[in-house]
Amino acid sequence: MGLWQIDTDTLARSRFVLSPFAETFASLKLLHAGTGAHPGEEAWLRAHLSGYRARLAADPVAALVARVALGTSWIADFFCPTSCEGESFEETVARVRATGPEEARANLRVCLRGSLPAALERDDLPERATALLTYVWEETVRPYWERRRRVLEADMAARTARVSQGGWAAVLDSLQPGTRWLGESRFQVNVNAYPPRKIAAGAELLFMPVTPKNGWVSWEGRERYAVVYPCLGVLAEDHDRRPAPAGLGALIGSSRAGLLMLLGTPMSTTQLVAVTGQALGSVGGHLRVLLDAGLVERRRAGRSVLYVRTAAGEVLTEASRTRTGTRTGTRTGTGDRKPEPGTH
Repeated sequence: MGLWQIDTDTLARSRFVLSPFAETFASLKLLHAGTGAHPGEEAWLRAHLSGYRARLAADPVAALVARVALGTSWIADFFCPTSCEGESFEETVARVRATGPEEARANLRVCLRGSLPAALERDDLPERATALLTYVWEETVRPYWERRRRVLEADMAARTARVSQGGWAAVLDSLQPGTRWLGESRFQVNVNAYPPRKIAAGAELLFMPVTPKNGWVSWEGRERYAVVYPCLGVLAEDHDRRPAPAGLGALIGSSRAGLLMLLGTPMSTTQLVAVTGQALGSVGGHLRVLLDAGLVERRRAGRSVLYVRTAAGEVLTEASRTRTGTRTGTRTGTGDRKPEPGTH
């Protein structure tokens, strides 16, 4: 298994950060896989997969770079640099472009565990990779970025709140399948058979949510490490999800019932607006009714106010699910990781 040794000071200084590049790279992985994990991803793929495949057909070298660089268990380091906090997509992808040709080829050899095909023995691989990543950002991510950003920020607020309530162990255990806090400064980052890594004191440890249901870990040198993880499932899905149970909707109203079903996980008003498509005033009004009825409660996480079901709300939603056979919950994706040099 992939194991990181992390001292308590490094963990205490770690942060949740937003990365447009990570969101783009996760979207590239989703396009490469061609299959979504839930209806929201499938709808997005229907809109963009044919264009992506046409782009690859027009540039067979870039298509081969992507296929090799994404690998099976190791992502080529140059293709997926570890974003810095506050770094724009353009700033991160500039580091892809700045990679030396021989370094890019060496990274791809690691992915292949052998020699490169003749088609990749060329010097313009970083430029090809940059152009493909930029296409994914401009055509498939940037048009949705404002909504996705709100969703990701809400996830970070919810995770931060959980740190204050249950400590880092509870958060690390829930990031994605394969991540576990093992105690004694040991953090299992995935189930791949990589050698343990000791994170040096003073290193930067970042946690980056993405909306596609895939994740990975990466690092640059000994200074910066990142865990990219799929944000909470209810945040990642589009609002064409299954309706709330009819009985619950008849009791408290369909819109309020929908919000109550979502609030098994702490969520902010902004995030609820982004996920449901309802107006801010409508969401706020419904939340006030649910608060007054004792079905939800407020929790503060830094500057954010999060809402979550109370015990009474849990009883009501569980009774509705049992009665109607409706099942709700979050979906989690499998995280893969880059291998040894640095992004895995």
